[in-house]
Amino acid sequence: MSGTPSPRIENTTDATRGQPLWARVLARKDELEDALANVGRHDAAARAAIETALATVYVLITGDLAHPSGVVARALNDWLERNKYL
Repeated sequence: MSGTPSPRIENTTDATRGQPLWARVLARKDELEDALANVGRHDAAARAAIETALATVYVLITGDLAHPSGVVARALNDWLERNKYL
């Protein structure tokens, strides 16, 4: 151990803490859409994981994203945490 802290890898989920839930969700959704566009044709596992995450969030953001119900807000927060390292 050199005593030097290792650089912290930060993703949009961590970088947007403190912002409204809708902003955090949209930032992560955009990031995953970009990642899907850049994933290789032969990386089926990564493609499937990203497509599943996006399909899930598309269903959750169909209502009033600025004023979600408690159930939807909880689901969106869980989605952010579950997909933060994709």
